[in-house]
Amino acid sequence: MGTASSLVSPGDVIEDAYGGEAGEACEIPVEVKPKARLLRSSFRRGPRVIGASFKSTGSVDLEYAADYERLRKEYDIFRVSKNNEITSMQKKEAKLDEENKRLRAELQALQKTYQKILREKESALEAKYQAMERAATFEHDRDKVKRQFKIFRETKEKEIQDLLRAKRDLEAKLQQLQAQGIQVYDPEDSDSDDNRTAVTATGTHCEYWSGGVLGSEPSMGSMMQLQQTFRGPEFAHSLIDVEGPFANVSRDDWDAAVVSLLQVSPHVSQALWSNTVRCYLISTQETKAELEVFIQRYSPMLRKLCEGLGHFYLNVSFPEESAASYALERKQEIERGSVFVLLLKSTITSSVAEDAEEAFVKNPDGRPLVLYLRTVEGHPLSGPTRQLLEKINAADKAAKVKVVDHGGSPEEGAAMIYSQMEKVIKQELLGVEGGDGDSKDSGIEDGGEEDSGDVLWDLHDEQEQLEAYQQACSTASQPGLHKYIDRLNDMVTAPPPTPPLLVSGGPGSGKSLLLSKWIELQQKNSPNTLFLYHFVGRPLSTSSEPVLIIKRFTVKLLQHFWSLSGLSMEPSKILEEFPRWLERLSARHQGNIIVIIDSIDQIQHTERHMKWLIDPLPVNVRVVVSVNVETCPQAWRLWPTLHLDPLSPKEVRSVINAECLAMDLKLTKDQEKKLERHCRSASTCNALYVTLLARMITSSNWAWSVEKTLEQCLLCQDTMSLYRLALHMTLDSLGTDRERHVMTQMLCVVCASHNGVSETEVLDLFPELRPPALSSLLYRLHRLAVVALGCGLVRFQHLQAGEAVRLEFLNGGGCSSSAYREKLCHYFNQQLSEDRVTWRVADELPWLLQQQEAKTKLQLSLLNLFVSQNLYKRGHFSELLAYWQYVGKDKSTMAAEYFDSLKQYEKSCEGEEGMSRLASLYETLGRFLKDLGLPSQAVAPLQRSLEIRETALDPDHPSVAHSLHQLAAVYVQWRKYGNAEQLYKQALEISENAYGPEHASVARELEALAMLYQKQNRYEQAEKLRKRSVRIRQKTARQKGHMYGFSLLRRRALQLEELTLGKDTADCAKTLNELGVLYYLQNNLEAAKVFLSRSLEMRQRVLGADHPDCAQSLNNLASLHSERKEYEAAEDMYERALDIRKRALSPDHPSLAYTLKHLAMLYKRRGKLEKAVPLYELALEIREKSFGPKHPSVATALVNLAVLYCQLKKHGEALPLYERALRVYEDSLGRSHPRVGETLKNLAVLSYEEGDFEKAAELYKRAMEIKEAEPSLVCGNAPSRHSSSGGDTFSLRGPAPVPNPPR
Repeated sequence: MGTASSLVSPGDVIEDAYGGEAGEACEIPVEVKPKARLLRSSFRRGPRVIGASFKSTGSVDLEYAADYERLRKEYDIFRVSKNNEITSMQKKEAKLDEENKRLRAELQALQKTYQKILREKESALEAKYQAMERAATFEHDRDKVKRQFKIFRETKEKEIQDLLRAKRDLEAKLQQLQAQGIQVYDPEDSDSDDNRTAVTATGTHCEYWSGGVLGSEPSMGSMMQLQQTFRGPEFAHSLIDVEGPFANVSRDDWDAAVVSLLQVSPHVSQALWSNTVRCYLISTQETKAELEVFIQRYSPMLRKLCEGLGHFYLNVSFPEESAASYALERKQEIERGSVFVLLLKSTITSSVAEDAEEAFVKNPDGRPLVLYLRTVEGHPLSGPTRQLLEKINAADKAAKVKVVDHGGSPEEGAAMIYSQMEKVIKQELLGVEGGDGDSKDSGIEDGGEEDSGDVLWDLHDEQEQLEAYQQACSTASQPGLHKYIDRLNDMVTAPPPTPPLLVSGGPGSGKSLLLSKWIELQQKNSPNTLFLYHFVGRPLSTSSEPVLIIKRFTVKLLQHFWSLSGLSMEPSKILEEFPRWLERLSARHQGNIIVIIDSIDQIQHTERHMKWLIDPLPVNVRVVVSVNVETCPQAWRLWPTLHLDPLSPKEVRSVINAECLAMDLKLTKDQEKKLERHCRSASTCNALYVTLLARMITSSNWAWSVEKTLEQCLLCQDTMSLYRLALHMTLDSLGTDRERHVMTQMLCVVCASHNGVSETEVLDLFPELRPPALSSLLYRLHRLAVVALGCGLVRFQHLQAGEAVRLEFLNGGGCSSSAYREKLCHYFNQQLSEDRVTWRVADELPWLLQQQEAKTKLQLSLLNLFVSQNLYKRGHFSELLAYWQYVGKDKSTMAAEYFDSLKQYEKSCEGEEGMSRLASLYETLGRFLKDLGLPSQAVAPLQRSLEIRETALDPDHPSVAHSLHQLAAVYVQWRKYGNAEQLYKQALEISENAYGPEHASVARELEALAMLYQKQNRYEQAEKLRKRSVRIRQKTARQKGHMYGFSLLRRRALQLEELTLGKDTADCAKTLNELGVLYYLQNNLEAAKVFLSRSLEMRQRVLGADHPDCAQSLNNLASLHSERKEYEAAEDMYERALDIRKRALSPDHPSLAYTLKHLAMLYKRRGKLEKAVPLYELALEIREKSFGPKHPSVATALVNLAVLYCQLKKHGEALPLYERALRVYEDSLGRSHPRVGETLKNLAVLSYEEGDFEKAAELYKRAMEIKEAEPSLVCGNAPSRHSSSGGDTFSLRGPAPVPNPPR
């Protein structure tokens, strides 16, 4: 063997260019035997010496002769054997010389390879530096172009201004000529068409995105349009694809399911998405005792239950004697109510009958109902009471009213009502069936973050955005909005690259309303588009935190692809990594992504935190932001802009007339003219100003006459002054000074708070205020657009409303916000002293103390371990860090103080519950320190958490798995992968034993292990674990629902069920079909089958057996049977549906292709490949006619048909189909798209089976290069919900890697 000393000196570091770790060069020990030399043996000289001795002495004794002869013979034998050994060793020497030469040759080859790799590395580094230089040059050129464009734009704007001035001069001259009596030629009066100018309507189709509405008929020249058509049955996740309003909605995608729900039911009651459990209590004088006991004794318990689950609880009741004066308020509260409780004995009044009939008999939204009936001997039911009960019984066809029939004491009756209410809240409202309702001290459930893996985020932030969007959508559209929607469509569909689109306008011009209506319209017309929207509230509120906004967007993107790990908690990294996440995930999303941020200029340091907006966007991503004209950053004014103009006189009249009509008020001609003359300036024809003006006039009966209100309003020349007048008007409408004082105080408290105050908190802060009076006050303020309820909190509807309150009652009234902040601090500190740490305390108290500049008190509140835990577990990491930075503590000091607080708290912990809470605090501290970048300090609290749980609970308790998981994450951060793997495996074993193999906790451990294997380059193991994790998460989502989607779907199912109890009609059959689909989405397949069967039977009776709607029902039922593995029934129904559609629809109709595809899939699944071939061929033909021969959807059909031919061993027919599909994919999607890689892999397998090993190896190598170049989502490649693993797109599984051809 040779030596490596000539290549690398010992101790030098060799870099492994293949990704391995660096090693140290060492000498290779090589043994080389010296040339053998034959030495004369002493035995050969021996005889001669002896012989000489004999000859010289001549006295040889004869007795030695025999010994001599014997020795000579032994010597000869020994000599021969040694000669043989020498010959054998010479042969071995020759063989070793040959081996040595071979190894030297290999060593020289390795040396050449190493030198080549070094040269490649140097060239790669040089290329990298050149790319960096080119990037710097590009950046310089881009800045130069931007400056040139700015100069060009300013020049053109100046020219436009000059043209406008010239136009005005010409118009003035024209008016002068007309005034002098000179007749001016008007082209409209001409009979000739030559003078007419053709006007092109907006919304015409463009080359890239479809015009008018996104997602309409595709345009073949566009990549964006190609991707829009991807969402469809062939890429659906689930085994079942249903038709109707929920077509292509997967149970794995609850956001899409909720969107489809809102399309079917555009008006969703506020009770469905409100964060407050509003209990509307209807009682009589006879049941007043039960009502008082329930409110005083049991309401606090229900409030604690709801607060522990992150909701508010509020009792709403109107005293029977004064209910008539609150007619409008009662109607509004019934509309907003979550659950209704009716307490009856024998008699009722008219107000009780009205409320009961509205809530119990009409009840359009199917909300929970509880009827308490106190039966006492000798007190029979009166006639009106009996009639009311009969109406309720007749309306309760589904037997959903919970009846409490009681004849005992009021205390026992109140307890029974509480028992029913607890069940209703847990099971029907909050969806914690069978869960423990006791609130946690921390205000967070232990497993609250489980479904999101290691990513912590706040569901209240999501709820806030959902409510903001729903409230805007439920608002009536203002006149002229459609023209802006058309223009917005045209701007969004412009060919890429497209910078962010700017929607600008003055305060209150309707930007939020426009964006909400546009999103609603696009969600209906473009189900393939992913919308990420955020409505920014007032400055300094949680909704204006840039880190939380970007984190929410990132989490929504990751949820969309079933991967939630790998998201950094560090604020700077969240902002920095979002563009990369957007680029990676947009490449995987088979459709468009639109990011909408409303009022982006309300974010502090917008330009610094939103730098990603100025970078080029991915080709299928659009960004739309709205700004105030005055506060728009200068650099953004170059973007394409849609400016909202003031309302025209016609639109002003329309708004005022609509408000007057709604309130049944008729203005005189003179009043209308006054309003028309007044609303002509830019500030008085603003949309918000006109709406507020109309509402003040229609609400004038509260305090002033219409004439006085109109006179006062006409003195206000801007929105701010009009708001201040509205506040005065509301104050005058209140009856007593105490009510006026309470209103002033309440508005000042809202103004001083961080995010607003809840109704329950208002009642606590102002004990003299009763619920009816609060309801009336909020109704008036909401009517005048001053306040609104959002996420259960009273907030200002517009920034101008808050500013008007500040000017009128705070600065202008001689008071300051400081006193009201102090009042709120005292209130929340009182809750802390009672060990009630809810999300509201954690949100408000630290912020209030920071605004008060009370650093010492702020530090004490942060050292309340449950406050910090609440903020951290809800994902407000950046906010918590900012508080500590404001206090002036560095990371190490912060960690030490938390440790000291925990040690003090540990001394007071007793019992299993206390120790469990302590372990949770230690775990939170460890995670917090890990996210701070202090892994060495994070180990101690995590180990302590593990010790406590193993000691206080059980070594196999699921909580132990939590501690093991977090401790392993620290070891991963330390790169101690062996320790981390062992801990992860222990956590996985505990979770599987505790929950079973298909629980979300198991998915979390699998995903963590997959990430670990990915870091260790063990890609195959990582991929297997990741796929299993994704399957578990998808199944869990089907069972539990996602966010608030499951509750919405269940409510909608109840509403639809009420509608199906009438006569047989086509609409009723359609509703039954919707209901079956909804039950499918809830994973209730039995109920889905019942309703889909009823829909089919009713359609056959009403429409006839050959109607296309019957084919829809058959198709849905066949899909359901297919999922239940009832293949014979599924096949029969698919064939019947196909027969109907062939006769009723055109040959290229999408519904026909849909049925063809699924029937072919079923044939293939059942092994009937010959029957599947003509169906796939027909499906291919339909797609070619519909989309053209070069559409990706056609390529998918080609691949499916080719795979089928391969299964039939018709390789010759499969090969051209694969090759054609490959060309289509490469031309339409690019040569590095994942679908190209899949097709290459299929071609490689086919070539291998045909015996063309070299071609197979080449194709497989290229397929692997595409896969490796694919952007990795944390661990491996996260599956798109449209990926080819679902639906009818599949690939042949061949040997991997392709083996070398035999020699």
